[in-house]
Amino acid sequence: MTKPDFSQMPRQELRVYTLAHREEDEAIEALIRVGNPDSVVYPFLQTDEDLKAMGEILKRKLGGGAV
Repeated sequence: MTKPDFSQMPRQELRVYTLAHREEDEAIEALIRVGNPDSVVYPFLQTDEDLKAMGEILKRKLGGGAV
């Protein structure tokens, strides 16, 4: 049996294949590389102000604890 060309598979087909062949690391790695187009993309922190703002967001989300 020959392995499919994971780089040519549409994401949904690759996902179905991966669920059916969970032991196949190569398929799982290909799915991870493709990623999810619906995922939220967060920008990389560029400045000290960005870092401070992220710290404040984390404090609020974690209930006011220290960061």
